[in-house]
Amino acid sequence: MNLSSSFSQAARPVSAHNTPLICFSHLRWDFVLQRPQHLMDRFAKDRQVFFFEEFIPTDHHLAYLEIHSFEGTAVKAVRPRVPHGWSEGDRERALRKLLDDLLGLCGATRPILWFYTPMMYDFASHVDASAVIYDCMDELANFKFAPPRLKETEAALIGRADAVFTGGHSLYEAKRHLHANIHPFPSSVDASHFQTARLTCEEPSDQRTISGSKLGYYGVIDERLDLALIDAVAKARPNLSFIFIGPISKISPDDLPKAPNIHYLGQKKYAELPAYLSGWDVALMPFALNEATKFISPTKTPEYLAAGRPVVSTPIADVVRHYGDVGGVFLAGDADDFAAACESALTLKRSGTDWLASVDTMLAGSSWDETFLAMNALMDEAVTRRIVPEPPPKRSYPRRSGAAFSLAYDYLIVGAGFAGSVLAERLASDGNKRVLLCDRRPHIAGNAYDFHNADGILVHRYGPHIFHTNSEVVLNYLSRFTDWRPYEHRVLAHVGDHLLPVPINRTTLNALYGLDLKDEAEAALFLASRAEPCRAIVTSKDVVVSQIGSHLYRAFFEGYTRKQWGLDPTQLDKSVTARVPTRTNTDDRYFLDTYQAMPLHGYTEMFEKMLDHENITVLTGTEYADIHRDSLAAHTIFTGPIDEYFGYRFGRLPYRSLKFQHETHDISRMQPVAVVNYPSEAVPYTRVTEYKHLTGQIHPKTSISYEFACADGDPYYPIPRPENQALYKQYEALARERADCSYAQGFAVCRRRRHSTGPAVADDCQDLVGRPHPLAVP
Repeated sequence: MNLSSSFSQAARPVSAHNTPLICFSHLRWDFVLQRPQHLMDRFAKDRQVFFFEEFIPTDHHLAYLEIHSFEGTAVKAVRPRVPHGWSEGDRERALRKLLDDLLGLCGATRPILWFYTPMMYDFASHVDASAVIYDCMDELANFKFAPPRLKETEAALIGRADAVFTGGHSLYEAKRHLHANIHPFPSSVDASHFQTARLTCEEPSDQRTISGSKLGYYGVIDERLDLALIDAVAKARPNLSFIFIGPISKISPDDLPKAPNIHYLGQKKYAELPAYLSGWDVALMPFALNEATKFISPTKTPEYLAAGRPVVSTPIADVVRHYGDVGGVFLAGDADDFAAACESALTLKRSGTDWLASVDTMLAGSSWDETFLAMNALMDEAVTRRIVPEPPPKRSYPRRSGAAFSLAYDYLIVGAGFAGSVLAERLASDGNKRVLLCDRRPHIAGNAYDFHNADGILVHRYGPHIFHTNSEVVLNYLSRFTDWRPYEHRVLAHVGDHLLPVPINRTTLNALYGLDLKDEAEAALFLASRAEPCRAIVTSKDVVVSQIGSHLYRAFFEGYTRKQWGLDPTQLDKSVTARVPTRTNTDDRYFLDTYQAMPLHGYTEMFEKMLDHENITVLTGTEYADIHRDSLAAHTIFTGPIDEYFGYRFGRLPYRSLKFQHETHDISRMQPVAVVNYPSEAVPYTRVTEYKHLTGQIHPKTSISYEFACADGDPYYPIPRPENQALYKQYEALARERADCSYAQGFAVCRRRRHSTGPAVADDCQDLVGRPHPLAVP
């Protein structure tokens, strides 16, 4: 899934619209409309965009620039001309000077540099840039005729880049260890453009005369196509017509397969493609499985589907990953299977359009507009980081003092975490109430508190906290106090010699068992075969074993649960694992919420802005026990442990606590993802977090924390056993008798609480921020 599908414009920082953008591309602007054109055209609506292309040899004795304008876009294509016969060194010096001339002409003092090819970085590396972005659309080093220095220059570019994007997940997985702020952006689609092919269109004349069922491909015709496969399938199905649209590149036309039912129609304009698609019955992606296609994420897949055409493709990794389970996509590896898949696709096309409903739902989250918004947010974040390289000083709050208590308050709120701070802001802003907010810790933000350590790395003191919600109301509310950076949380579990995705998905099963489960149906059947039905499901172990079996239970749940809770799963209530989150697809995101992101400058700064109100007084390092007798407010909202509030009258409620061992290491990256879980009891800690994955911070060092579950310390998780629930109910009954106090532990206050004298709080605030549950998904 595209990262942009879980990040909306409501969460987008304000762009530095006046900053020009120079895009360096190995593609000509008017060659084939691809990812660079889709994105740069959108960037050009808010800023100057120059599309700096590869040089063109000239007979003139001096180097010079050509600047081309095109109808329908504000992007200017820049085509440097360099004399024939100049040495590489002379050419690079000329290109550097031409780039400087361009910057002088457009008045760009600190432009944004955006690279599609590393080979242009050498002559642009001297530019003082607002940000450097590397959009690695393809693994160009694997392409035919790739320059020998490409890998070297790419390493230099990645070392300088503020953010790196990849053209798909396979390429992301191959490069994610190279940069701290790297994000996958699979192919997107202009769905409305291609959906016109579903309507009655006038088929172009050069295709209209082709008879029979038509199966087509458009795109560059180069070494990435499997020419032998095309030849064999065309011979195996002489009754079908195979159409190829696009320019021929890096291969000889003489090498193309020739047959009466193979038709090459040449290059067409982007605007013409839906008309050609309207005459096709099936769309083809006959790619060779070689180094050039190892990491590609073909834009054609969603475009063909938007046009309403079934797709037959060879098993390209990212096609299998993103579209292998999509109805209407057929995968085949050899000529016989490919020909058979073409027949199956024709049958589906003739069956009607019911299969397109799920396709359209899937495509709804894959628009170029959403990809642009997410990329633009990350680019703006990079610009902001360069403008403000040092974090702003954290605001200090007073401890208890006489001056602080000389005023009367409408509310005393105990606890400056999410529940207390959100209520304080709502009461102060909408209710115009005077609020005294206190916290025993020396800081605000509760367990979400983050800070810059001695090396300047932003870390979460109390373990990782990730923002995720399905509520646009919550997103918009918090966006008043923070800008965002897109972030989708991924977790791996260290099982044996493997690092495996959790929640358990098809990738997990294939790697753990050496399988090749190809689709959701096969994965579901496998999990069902492992399940061990229980006569009565009473404990958390029963839940897991009954759904996925003993082996997966032991590998992922048993040891982790014992460490986390200090109890065997057989001693824990079944509610702890009421739903084992296993997936039969390959989606490896930890959360599936619509909105997933991280506060751009951290949680603490967000809380500081939330509490910056004239009606709010904040006291840190202040115990409620020291002030509760001072009659400071007419009403108290208590967000701490309920047994503490009542002086442990019925005894202490059992909680599990956490301890963190923070370390900084003199390397840029230690883990492939932010969190790695350790289910084995042979390892004393439960998980290791590397914070730069969460924050996107660029820093030569990295900071991690080891997390240990323990019995003593601050309360984190109530232990889910029947006797503990019964004890809680006793305290709950006492709380209901108190008219002068509202009790709200954790996020509970935000669910449906409306105090008679105060404003309502959003129902969905419990989704504000989350720590992955220590048992539900280990």
